[in-house]
Amino acid sequence: MEISALFIGLILSLGLCDLSSVLAVNTSGDGLKQGAMHTEDRTVAEFSTEASSVKCKLQGIVRQPAFSMDGDYVIGGVFSIHHYMQTVDHNYTTMPEPQKCSGSIKSRELRFARTMVYAIEEINNNTELLPGIKLGYEIHDSCAAVPVAVHVAFQLANGLDTVFYTADKCSQSGMVMGIVGESGSTPSISMSRIIGPFDIPQVSHSSTCACLSNKQQYPTFFRTIPSDQVQADALAKLVKRFGWTWIGAVRSDSDYGNNGMASFLDVAQKEGICVEYSVSFYRSHPRSRIQRVADVIRRSTALVIVAFLASGELRILLEELSREPSPPRQWIGSEDWVTNPDMLRFSFCAGAIGFGIQQSVIPGLREFLLDLPPSKVAASPVLTEFWEGAFNCRLEKSAATDESVCDGSEDIRTLKDLYTDTSQLRITHMVYKAAYAIAHAIHNAVCQDTNSTTQCNKISRIEAKQVLNQLKKVNFSQNGYDVSFDANGDPVAKYELVNWQKTESGSIEVVTVGYYDASLPVGQEFHINKNISWVEGGSQVPVSVCSDSCRPGTRKVLQIGKPICCYDCIPCPEGEISNVTDSPDCFPCPKEFWPNTERDTCFPKPVEFLSFDEVLGIILAAFSLGGACLAIITAAVFFHHRTSPIVRANNSELSFLLLFSLTLCFLCSLTFIGAPSDWSCKLRHTAFGITFVLCISCVLGKTIVVLMAFKATLPGSNVMKWFGPPQQRLTVVSFTFIQILICTVWLVVSPPFPMKNLTVYKKRIILECALGSAIGFWAVLGYIGLLAVFCLVLAVLARKLPDNFNEAKLITFSMLIFCAVWITFIPAYVSSPGKFTVAVEIFAILASSFGLILCIFAPKCFIILFKPEKNTKKHLMNKNPP
Repeated sequence: MEISALFIGLILSLGLCDLSSVLAVNTSGDGLKQGAMHTEDRTVAEFSTEASSVKCKLQGIVRQPAFSMDGDYVIGGVFSIHHYMQTVDHNYTTMPEPQKCSGSIKSRELRFARTMVYAIEEINNNTELLPGIKLGYEIHDSCAAVPVAVHVAFQLANGLDTVFYTADKCSQSGMVMGIVGESGSTPSISMSRIIGPFDIPQVSHSSTCACLSNKQQYPTFFRTIPSDQVQADALAKLVKRFGWTWIGAVRSDSDYGNNGMASFLDVAQKEGICVEYSVSFYRSHPRSRIQRVADVIRRSTALVIVAFLASGELRILLEELSREPSPPRQWIGSEDWVTNPDMLRFSFCAGAIGFGIQQSVIPGLREFLLDLPPSKVAASPVLTEFWEGAFNCRLEKSAATDESVCDGSEDIRTLKDLYTDTSQLRITHMVYKAAYAIAHAIHNAVCQDTNSTTQCNKISRIEAKQVLNQLKKVNFSQNGYDVSFDANGDPVAKYELVNWQKTESGSIEVVTVGYYDASLPVGQEFHINKNISWVEGGSQVPVSVCSDSCRPGTRKVLQIGKPICCYDCIPCPEGEISNVTDSPDCFPCPKEFWPNTERDTCFPKPVEFLSFDEVLGIILAAFSLGGACLAIITAAVFFHHRTSPIVRANNSELSFLLLFSLTLCFLCSLTFIGAPSDWSCKLRHTAFGITFVLCISCVLGKTIVVLMAFKATLPGSNVMKWFGPPQQRLTVVSFTFIQILICTVWLVVSPPFPMKNLTVYKKRIILECALGSAIGFWAVLGYIGLLAVFCLVLAVLARKLPDNFNEAKLITFSMLIFCAVWITFIPAYVSSPGKFTVAVEIFAILASSFGLILCIFAPKCFIILFKPEKNTKKHLMNKNPP
């Protein structure tokens, strides 16, 4: 009863029929009776309970297996030996005819089926694996059709007997221990949903859909071929490795293609790969659909095509493309077709690259495949059809009058066919490992290894669930190849990187150029050990990008409405760089760096300051030294003529002190030239402030002396005794001490310091002295200005005194120059950039110093040196000289 309920749920969930056509259930006093209606794609059993046994009757039509052999335990097999199923029209009034396969035999799938037979026969001859136990097989042809695969799945769960008696439930009467197959993912999905509730393990050799790793939906599914998820990851990394960011995508409109491509596109997006188009079709679609796909490929700009296609779909597409050749494309293939020898006839795909299952060697397989005596061929309808198609003749027993008869001269060893081609055993080896995996699971369920012997319990029967549990644990090595499954029923993923290369004869062959091992650390999965032949046999990696790479110094700006791989290259803004190709952003250089012309590297900004090596620095230094020398020479002249009336009349003590301060003023300008340092920054401003105050104090003293001296000439005046030499010295010292006090406070509170000015120029660093405290700086200048203005006022007051006696006019003129210089200095100082700020300050110092020495001392020196006749007391005391 519970098995029937399962069948109802499975059939309804698969959408195979409506509820009214499934079962009619009646109960009576002497037992439970069930009847089942037959549909074209399922087989159901009825049973009745009696006192001691259950009579089971198969209600559907039994499909005869392509190959079968009895055994203690039977392993099922499902392969797509024919291309498709014959279409049958149902009139729903009579029982439909049995489903028949149509089209030619797929030699490759026939080889898979015969490899399973070989593996089981090899196991039966093995004294260590299942000793004393004979394995049987029941191999079916699914015709590459899902309905047939579902029918076969039901039949493998029931058995071949139409009527039988059992003491147990009918559902377990003929149940196989496991199933090898199917080749395609879509039929495998349908089969797994059917046999899953009965705990029958299924080991596929070629179903790669990542969805089958879901143990919630497919708890009994295993496979010896890696999942498409791994292949999708590998394909995306392969595309990324060769720099292809603009590709086309073609897939089979099936579980294999749709799921595989979805996985690939997901990984490709993370890798920054853009897809120009993604199209799909299936082999049964009308030609117009195939033509549209071909036209998309012809019109595309992507040079690289990733084809997640089954061999059947790719053959149809390539045939359509060959009718109207398109520009050469670089094909990237999935494992289903890239190693299929039948595809190599399409020469315009030369250079194709992709992942294939590892090549292997199965000892004795070729001899087994070629061992087809007439008796064996005649006994098998499938082998008969293959033989007749391969040699284009009919066996005698079925020969028609107008057809040639096979005469026995046919030699299968000379046949060039995929069935006999064992040069690259890839998927074939997956079939071989699948059969061995189930055999090892049965062995672990019924046998016990003790010391050097193995004991197998042949009497007790085991259930498929026990085999399922053991299959999860199998871990063995066969012919040097490890076989095991992870928690999802998947094997360790290893691929060969294969390439379609042209031979000297012009034919195409599949060449292994490297491998991919998903178990290795990230970044080490690939290993390429041979040269790859690219599209049209080229040796250079083809370029497939939507936009050329942006060189360093530019950044990518996405084009509106296009994928992220389509962009324009925009130069980096001023002050920013990009030092990698295809940089999405530019980044600013550090503050003390500036980009080169290409804007791909940051170089240190040149450091700029007024140095002794440049012309401006040399000129200013020369004037500074020249001024100091002039002051010293003047002092020497005055000292040599110190007893002369003109020197004595002008207060020689203040004159010498003034010349000394002017010398210091000229020399202090040198501290402004050269690289600023901590000591030079502190010295230059304080030395300048103190020496200038000393200078102005002396001039102020001389001005007061002039005024006092004039008043002293008036009758009854004794003013000079109140402003004699001691008072003059005290005045100079007092005024200078105030400036020293201001400078001391400035140096203590916030002294000047060297700094790098990064704001004046973008491309240069100005090394200058920061003021520290602006108040201190302007206080120093303000005090100098105050003394200068005071001195100017006094000089103006004394300008009308007798010409020969008085130097007030000279002082007035010098003070006017001094004030003019420093008044214009303020705006010039504030507005001058960089090192020119220092130059302006030096110029102001030199100009005011030269103004003082020339205006005050030049006329006197001229008289001393060139007009000695005027250097007399009489001349100086004469108010109105001739």
